[in-house]
Parts: sequence; structure tokens; C-alpha cells
Amino acid sequence: MLRFSALSALLVCALASSALAQPAPCGGPFDAWLAAFREEALAQGITSQTLAHAAPLMKIDPAVLRADRGQHVFAQSFVEFAGRMAEGYRIAQGKDRIEKNAATFSRIDRDFGVPAPVIVAFWALETDFGSNMGDVPTIRALTTLAHDCRRPALFREQLLAALRLLQGGDLTLDQMKGPFAGELGQLQFLPTHYFDYAVDYDGDGHRNLIRSTPDALASAANYAAKLGWRRGEPWLDEVRVPAELPWEESGLDIEHPRSQWARWGVSRADGSALASDDLPASLLLPMGRHGPAFLAYANFQRVYLKWNQSLVYATTAAYLATRIDGQPKMHVAGKIPSLSLEETKALQTELAKRGYEIGKIDGVLGLQTRSAVRDAQKKLGLPADAYPTADLLRRLRAGAG
Repeated sequence: MLRFSALSALLVCALASSALAQPAPCGGPFDAWLAAFREEALAQGITSQTLAHAAPLMKIDPAVLRADRGQHVFAQSFVEFAGRMAEGYRIAQGKDRIEKNAATFSRIDRDFGVPAPVIVAFWALETDFGSNMGDVPTIRALTTLAHDCRRPALFREQLLAALRLLQGGDLTLDQMKGPFAGELGQLQFLPTHYFDYAVDYDGDGHRNLIRSTPDALASAANYAAKLGWRRGEPWLDEVRVPAELPWEESGLDIEHPRSQWARWGVSRADGSALASDDLPASLLLPMGRHGPAFLAYANFQRVYLKWNQSLVYATTAAYLATRIDGQPKMHVAGKIPSLSLEETKALQTELAKRGYEIGKIDGVLGLQTRSAVRDAQKKLGLPADAYPTADLLRRLRAGAG
């Protein structure tokens, strides 16, 4: 999946001692790029023996480039994506995996404070509980993406981290296989995350997130804890919202205590009263005011949106965790109108023309696009729920706003 975050502190420290090493430039003749990368790797502590061992896999894979350019999964709506990924099989299997690994999860709760359903939901979405970890050689995938000019700095660091993992002996070259973007293990850690957050939880002296389920689960908990998971606090609650809610108060960039949401008429999903306390929460409307509604807490903001920056994925993972934890299915009242991929691109183009920061024009309704939509809705006197409609697109195309 798409989990791009901070680089390894160890790699940063290594740069300080290798001022003469220059990053290999992206693109261009591959042999020249590879020679420059080898010099950079040697300067950062990768041995010539490790490089020689990995050399047969350090080549370009055209299939990896095709896969990297064909990612449209997160252009799906939340209801569509969650309807496929957070139902039946994964809920039942998630509960079963918690029961089968009860001792491990009990220990994880003591050590890290992260609930079992949270970890299991990620486990389910990432690899179907370890059954589908990918079969692309990691070194080949990362070499391909590091040479490519789309995100070379990110993947050069991932390739260096993967070589360090190989050199440290936690994984063998044959074990280092995964999806096209170079993630590893049952929870799909990028190599820098593997290097920084993996733990040996089965006591065998190695951090093997591919073959050791205890290592994989505890490493996920360690990562969540390091991101800032708050022990004993919720992450996501489905709620009911009144028709006359001040919609401009919704969005993950706005927080109010639950007592304020209660005063505005927000209730629990079953219609009972919301806890009227000071716990801060944001109103998350993944498909606008006509779709399901959730209160999102600090754990959602701190962990889910850093684990994966896609709002659709993060919300689905958090929702699946609530289902595994025993909460009922979310309420969806009929078909919710949504823009197509091309219509969303057109909307992003119109917003960019007006000076909004929306990131890439890619048809994915991310946080930047939603923030811009909300502002445009307010200017046009529309309910500012941050979810685009055909009417909004039509008005923007006509020059409004």
C-alpha cells in the first residue's frame, strides 16, 4: 500500500559521515546510475559483499513501472472500498485471529497499549492475514523505482534500508519479496519502517516480519505506539447527524469536544445520547452529509492518517477495526452520488485555477482537495461538507467562485 513517511534516523546520521558521497541521479543510462548508487551505498556503510550478493537483482523491472503508474484503487469512494474490504470474511477472520493469538495480543496490549482489533484490521487489509504478501523481489522493485524519476529520493532511501536489512541478517535475499513498491512482511512495512520499528517478539534473535507472526503483530503495535497511539482512547465512532448541522464545522482539521457535538444534535449511531465530555473529536464525513458519519479522535489522526495518507484507506482500516471490535455495520441510506475519476480531476483543475493547494490532479479525493471543496462551497453558499457534487463542478466550470 501507499505508506510514505520519515526517513530512517540512522540513514540521516550516515550522511553526516559521508559528505563526499553524492546521490545517484535519477533516469539516464542505468549502468551509470547503478555505479553512482554503489558508491553512495559503500559510503553509507553497505559492504561490497552485500552489494555483490544483491547485484543479480539490481536491475530494471518494466512491470514494476507499469504497476506504479496504474494505481487508481483509492479513487474509489469510501462506501465502495469499505464495502469490498471491510465486510464478512475479514471481520470473521479478524475475530478468529485474535482468539488464536490471544496470548500474543495480551502481551502486546501490556507492552504497547494498542488494541488487538486495530492491529488485526491492518493485518487484514494489508495482506489478508499474511496470505498475500507479494512475490516481487524487493531489491529489484526498489532498484527500479529508485532509478525512475517519479520519486527517486524516497526509493533510494528504501533501497539503502533494504540492503541494510539484508546485511544485518534479519532477512535473506530469497525472503525479501513483496508488492511492486517494495513493502515487506505481513503488515507491509517499507524497509525504513522495518529497520526503525520492527521488533523481535518471538525471541529467536531476528526481526522477521515475513515468517514470524508475533514479530509482525508486535512491530505493527510498536509503530502505532511510536506514531502516538493513546492507550485506552477510541479511534472512530459512527454517529448520527442532524439535517441542520453547521456543516462548515466538519472536517479533520477542526476539533470540538464531544459535549459540543452533542449540543449540535449529534448522537450515537443507534440514536442514544453521545457522551457529553471534553474528549476532542472531528466530524468525518467521508462521503458528505448524505453518507455515513463518524467522530474521529486523536488516535485516528495520529496513527491511521500516518500509516496511510489515503483518507479512503485510513477510514476503512479504522472502520474495519470497529467492526472486528463488535460494532454494527455502518448506516448507508441508498446510493450516494459521487463524481467519476475524470470528473474529480476536472474539479481539481478548477480548484487549482482558483489558487487552491490540492496536490496532484489525480482524481483522488484527498485531504487537500476536500479542504478546497469546503472553502469553495462556503463561498458559493452551499452546505460546506467538503464532499464535491456535480452541482459544485458545474458552478465552477461556469466561472462561479
